[in-house]
Amino acid sequence: MERIYFDNAATTPLDPTVLEAMLPYMTERFGNPSSIYSYGRESRLGIENARKSVAKILGANPGEIFFTSGGTESSNTAINAAITDLGCRHIISSPIEHHATLHTVEHLHGDKVKLSFVKLLPNGHVDLADLENLLANSAEKSLVTLMHANNEIGNLLDMQAVGELCKKYDAIFHSDTVQTVGHYNFDLRNTPVHFITGAGHKFHGPKGVGILYINENVKIKPFIQGGSQERNMRAGTENLYGIVGFAKALELATANMEEHSTHINDLRMYMADQLVESIPGVSFNGDLRGKSLYTVLNVSFPKSEKSEMLLFNLDINGICASGGSACTSGANAGSHVIRALSNDPNQVAVRFSFSKQNTKEEVDKVVAKLKELI
Repeated sequence: MERIYFDNAATTPLDPTVLEAMLPYMTERFGNPSSIYSYGRESRLGIENARKSVAKILGANPGEIFFTSGGTESSNTAINAAITDLGCRHIISSPIEHHATLHTVEHLHGDKVKLSFVKLLPNGHVDLADLENLLANSAEKSLVTLMHANNEIGNLLDMQAVGELCKKYDAIFHSDTVQTVGHYNFDLRNTPVHFITGAGHKFHGPKGVGILYINENVKIKPFIQGGSQERNMRAGTENLYGIVGFAKALELATANMEEHSTHINDLRMYMADQLVESIPGVSFNGDLRGKSLYTVLNVSFPKSEKSEMLLFNLDINGICASGGSACTSGANAGSHVIRALSNDPNQVAVRFSFSKQNTKEEVDKVVAKLKELI
């Protein structure tokens, strides 16, 4: 059966050129980067060249880039450090963050750490006036942790505006940028942010490797204890070929960003228009035609016996998508993001997310199948 993959916000297929760059480090250049002999020096050079490449692309210094196992570890490191090392006693976040952030801030919330959730506007964007109010009225030093682009509905945060507010109130700013590194241009030297994160598998790189950017003016202790890897910041033998693959994938994504972003956004908007024409009562979650991530389309279908089994039936027909409604039965509690926005039990939400490899023909096939199923 032909399969159509429309779940690129979850993960993307590895680019063959990235695999090609990784292969030598899986075979002949296998040395431990901490070793002083030639094999080790070759590996160390591969990592440091990757670091320089990533830093240059993101507008950072190489010393501000740390390689991790992915976005979850990076966010955990930054959020924990803000509390334990930087003196933050008030966390300000949103109810629609990725669970890597949400579960971390809930875990840290207690007698000594206050947790506040910023209000959301009806379209799902963060209410910046409420954020300023929370910062202005905080008796303690604050950590603001807000994602750059929501992984479910695609809403984009104005990082510059949030960063300026944090600067004004002497707050620490961490942004989960997992959905946007590799998809948008960054200039970290001119962005008032203390921590950002990235994950290679979101832009056709390997799984199990990510980055944590730590602004050079921030001094924290390691989250993972052990050896002196990553300049004493992240213990454990480095994921050598993963790091090389991350840098190569980011290079490719950046070189072709304009072309790929136009192609992907055209597909997304084409699918949105086709769905409106083909299926009565369809609607979209998030700020689709405003400040929105170009890879994500979150669709609400009217609830019925047919639509309740929609993801299952799409899978049977070889179509990969993801979702979660505000209210679902069984073990799946549904999407906390959709629940925070609408909590409408009469809608079934499905996320379609696209990559450079998707085509208009695939969109036509998926829309035709949705029409048939619903």
